[in-house]
Amino acid sequence: MTHLALLLSGPDEVFGNFGMWAFLSCGAVALFGIFLPITTWLESRRKEREAFYKAETLRRVSEGSGDAAKASIEFLREQSRIVRFHTLEGLKIGGLIMTGIGIGVVVLLWFVAGHDLAACGLVPLLIGVAMLVYVYYLAAPVE
Repeated sequence: MTHLALLLSGPDEVFGNFGMWAFLSCGAVALFGIFLPITTWLESRRKEREAFYKAETLRRVSEGSGDAAKASIEFLREQSRIVRFHTLEGLKIGGLIMTGIGIGVVVLLWFVAGHDLAACGLVPLLIGVAMLVYVYYLAAPVE
């Protein structure tokens, strides 16, 4: 493989590019073949463990008296409300960030490249505005 890589590069660049090629090859294998699959597996395992502990706790509580079953149902409702609240807050922050990026790109491109290219900044700007419109007007309010 090394011989093929050396043949494909020109004779004056034989030793100059091989180190970078080897570094990028090893880095790509390490990133896509080792790091990302392991982190994905660990994250899914953590979520599965949390769901198992939650289900086990709710099962034990609901096996008790009628008041415990009502309390577990109320607990589930409160958790879903908290998740929905965090989702909407994340959309608010994301919308503000995208709007700021869009405005910044429009201003930058207006001064650097002229008004024709500045319209490219409208894409992130409108995405941010759409996120904010959804959060404030279209999404159901958190109860």
